[in-house]
Amino acid sequence: MRVHDLLGIGLGPFNLGLACLAEPLPDLDCVFLDAREELRWHPGMMLPDATLQVPFLADLVSLADPTSPFSFLAWLKETGRLYPFYVRESFYPMRAEYDAYCRWAASRLGDTVALGREVVSVEWDAAADGGAGAYTVHARDVRTGATETRLARRLVLGVGTRPHRPAPLQDLPGPAWHSADYLAVRDALLDHDDVTVVGSGQSAAEIVSDLLASARPDVRLRWVTRSPRFFPLEYTKLTLELTSPEYSRHFQSLDPARRERLLASQAGLYKGISSDLVDQIHEQLYRRSLTDAVPPQLVTSAEVVDAAYDGARFRLGLRHRDTDEDFALTTGAVVSATGYRAEVPAFLAPVADRIRWDEQGRFLATPDFTVDVADGGIFVQNAELHTHGFVAPDLGMGAWRSSVILAKVLGHEPYPVERRVAFQEFGVPAELARPADVPAGVAR
Repeated sequence: MRVHDLLGIGLGPFNLGLACLAEPLPDLDCVFLDAREELRWHPGMMLPDATLQVPFLADLVSLADPTSPFSFLAWLKETGRLYPFYVRESFYPMRAEYDAYCRWAASRLGDTVALGREVVSVEWDAAADGGAGAYTVHARDVRTGATETRLARRLVLGVGTRPHRPAPLQDLPGPAWHSADYLAVRDALLDHDDVTVVGSGQSAAEIVSDLLASARPDVRLRWVTRSPRFFPLEYTKLTLELTSPEYSRHFQSLDPARRERLLASQAGLYKGISSDLVDQIHEQLYRRSLTDAVPPQLVTSAEVVDAAYDGARFRLGLRHRDTDEDFALTTGAVVSATGYRAEVPAFLAPVADRIRWDEQGRFLATPDFTVDVADGGIFVQNAELHTHGFVAPDLGMGAWRSSVILAKVLGHEPYPVERRVAFQEFGVPAELARPADVPAGVAR
């Protein structure tokens, strides 16, 4: 049986970028599997006016190889959109453009991509590949139900993250949805006279803005978040330098407890709302206040602690995080715009003993994104937030991470891997570090 050098599971932007960068390399045999029959990027939030929060250079390949035929600019040229994009004079593509671009890139990969293949189990076969060992990947054809088996020397997990709801909002009956399904349920939401959006990130803000523009004047819109404010995404230049290889190395050097505290303080660096959208919502609220429409209700520092549904309306129990007061509201429909979480896929159970885990049962990734005890057999993409920092989900770091993975696999760098890109230092500068034999407080 054919043994692939690298088998990718999942085909979101990160594994898709890896596949595109691997495609021209003559010494690498790759295949990428995805359970979906058609690739779509966050289809439930494909609002007409939504844009990416990163510039077009944060595409699948350009920051690793600006000459790649899989670049966003190459897609614009091939589809006759390059000059309109140029005249538009915005670095930030529409979300629908990025979605179409990703599907175009996947279509150019031929047999390297196998859609409609749901991986059901992964095993280690020590006798495979002439005794060197290989991973046996069993996948189900979602159309026929037939099982296919492939062998690979290495795996790269790019299964993405899953919609997350706080415990009180999980498994609620009735009209309660996650933001991932917003467009599919939008019409049903607009039929209610009272709609509550829970969360404070970009998705929550986009939904609130869309509802403000679309809901009837008699609909009460509520926006509730446990965050102390509706904070904007911090996007100043020196802050952007934190999305860099050297900051990720600094983050990795910290002990786990410090990393957790630091991540908690950095929500505004990767979970915030674009400042333009914050201003747009304020303008919508202002204009609505000039009409007879039911005033919207925005509540910060309010955490949902319990929820119940009586068959007609929800009762959300809330606790104010500043005053410790308990209160409640009733509403007809709930949208949980509460983000996504990485999960360990069940198909890895047979090889769990070959993977490094942290104390919380999460992948323990090395600087080059390996998580297996053999150090080079299993890689992860966007499952290392807790070890590498908030750069993990950043589209702008995807091509760089793919370059690191390819260098590890091949033993050389087909794409140069930047070690330093920032002007600032994140740890103690080497020339200022105190030698071990010099007591504190003593001048060097």
